[in-house]
Amino acid sequence: MKTALVTGGNRGLGLEIVKQLAANGFKVYLGARDEQEAQTIISQLKKQKYNVEFLKLDVLKTSDIRAAHDRIRANEGRLDVLVNNAGVFLETLGNPDDSSIFKVDPVIMLKSIETNTMGPVKLIQSFIEIMGDDARIINVSSGMGSLNEMEAYYPGYRMSKTALNAMTLMMARELGENASVKINAVCPGWCRTDMGGDNASRSVEEGVQGVIWLATCKNPPQGKFIRDKTEIPW
Repeated sequence: MKTALVTGGNRGLGLEIVKQLAANGFKVYLGARDEQEAQTIISQLKKQKYNVEFLKLDVLKTSDIRAAHDRIRANEGRLDVLVNNAGVFLETLGNPDDSSIFKVDPVIMLKSIETNTMGPVKLIQSFIEIMGDDARIINVSSGMGSLNEMEAYYPGYRMSKTALNAMTLMMARELGENASVKINAVCPGWCRTDMGGDNASRSVEEGVQGVIWLATCKNPPQGKFIRDKTEIPW
């Protein structure tokens, strides 16, 4: 049985990724900060015969990352799929004071990068040693970070996702095209989640298509930016 870790797996896109990976036969570690909320969700998933375990994981805490690594290594011996899904959107929609790059508090930008970029970096650095043949790293990014699609406003979120994309490509180049570990970024689109809001155009089921495809396909690409199973520009 293959093993997956999904960060931010207790709601929205992360929860849907957990469900679909479990339905595809994975043992899934649901990484989240709120144990009580996550355990309630997991108890419901186990009633559906899904093999899901809770993993206390705040991507900003090195101690949590180390403990997560040690537990998965001890219990499973390896990690087959790492989905870096946990993220934040700290700017306020429609507020020109913190959505304009000329006015935004630099602290918001730094906190966005710390969670959305450095969190995945730290997790990958920790887990890469136990990711072997045919392993996959999937970074949940956004078209808002694409230089090809770049628009004004929300600089903290946009720049953090641009940096995540750059990190993805750099790691892919260092690993090499024929490496046993494949790393890619995915844009789920604008989805109806706590972050995306009720007016978003896509469901979470639609949003996770690219993630599930990269996690389960026979010959995954290396160092690509994917939306709906199709490569898009960085």
